[in-house]
Amino acid sequence: MLEITPNNIHRTLRIPVDNSWNYASNKELKMHNIHAYPAKFPSFIASKVFEYATTEGVTISKVADIFCGCGTVSLEAQLHNYDFWGCDINPVATLISKVKSKNYNIKILERYYNVILDHYTLEILPTFLYENANERLKYWFSQNTFNELYKIKRCIKNFIPTGKYQDAFLCIFSSILKSCSRWLNKSIKPQIDPYKQEINVIEIFKKQYNYFKKAVGENKQKFKKETIIKNDNFLTIDNIPNIDLIVTSPPYVTSYEYADLHQLSSLWLNYTNDYKALREGSVGSIYNSKYFDLENIEINEIGKTIIENLSSVLNQAKLKSIARYYTDMELALDKCYHKLNENGMIFLVIGDTEYKGIKIENSKHLLMTLHEKGFTNLKIARRKISNKLLTPYRDENGKFTSDKTKREIYHEEFLISGRKF
Repeated sequence: MLEITPNNIHRTLRIPVDNSWNYASNKELKMHNIHAYPAKFPSFIASKVFEYATTEGVTISKVADIFCGCGTVSLEAQLHNYDFWGCDINPVATLISKVKSKNYNIKILERYYNVILDHYTLEILPTFLYENANERLKYWFSQNTFNELYKIKRCIKNFIPTGKYQDAFLCIFSSILKSCSRWLNKSIKPQIDPYKQEINVIEIFKKQYNYFKKAVGENKQKFKKETIIKNDNFLTIDNIPNIDLIVTSPPYVTSYEYADLHQLSSLWLNYTNDYKALREGSVGSIYNSKYFDLENIEINEIGKTIIENLSSVLNQAKLKSIARYYTDMELALDKCYHKLNENGMIFLVIGDTEYKGIKIENSKHLLMTLHEKGFTNLKIARRKISNKLLTPYRDENGKFTSDKTKREIYHEEFLISGRKF
């Protein structure tokens, strides 16, 4: 890790790739992959952060992730015997995260699984079920697929008691929705695949269940530490405990709307009747910045420079969303500082991005923000991204593409640490 002083934050530094952050020494546990999730960083990063923080003199008891996503850090914290506190505004994310961090009895899982299969064959669907369904679900699912999914979900809700086992089966159910839908499988952006064939729903459910069962069986360690995961906005949560180590990967400033990416699960699991409502409160959402005042933004110089550079290629609505993103990130890091214990550490994983050829230096903005909020001993490293769901290529119009001859972005990310002394 390269040490950064307040005087060289503004400079363009040549940060060498640190290969120790590029690869894992052990195979990733299956439990980390029970549900696809966009832009999930590999689990070995969290494990290496724990090791790094310890060598830097941090005494770790409680770990936090303020954008906990699908629970990579929460699961690794349990595996390393640390208490964990996390939150995410996305209800699908917190479901997955909670499911990953629980202990399960395989015999009980099998019993509930067989109950689902037994009742699935006996399910009689209500008349005009599909005609009365949510319009967005009808957009994504054929009538036959919708009916099959409905039967599975009703069996889960009706025959498995509320609690961790029901959550586990709802997570399994959620994980098959994209494959069963008309959504283009290899695309993060919501788009129809006109050539996609209907899939055998119950067979893919069985396959996903068996993967989950293997994931449970693979981990022989019983989780004994406290894990608390909140479905909420970090900026508005009260009663956050004091923390020794914060490990988090903030959303990218120009990323897709997370509510849109998770709309299938949000609608099927009844988190909302209109997935667009979940855009509210999301960091950097264009729908969360309608009344934001660009003329009186309170962000640091680097954030302002980024916005000025983008003002020639973005409309006011998008500029407001970016200004809101940087404002929220600065507020979040200020809150992190006050919740971190003395001698604690924050560790951020973030990538620099670009839009229409204009570079967006998120890493530099975070470094400046950490310094301004009181963090010291700032350090940074660079790693190559591998095995990410997000394609690193964009075409001439700035759209994501899998064409490797096109312009490469998102091929690296930065690891940033700061201390509170």
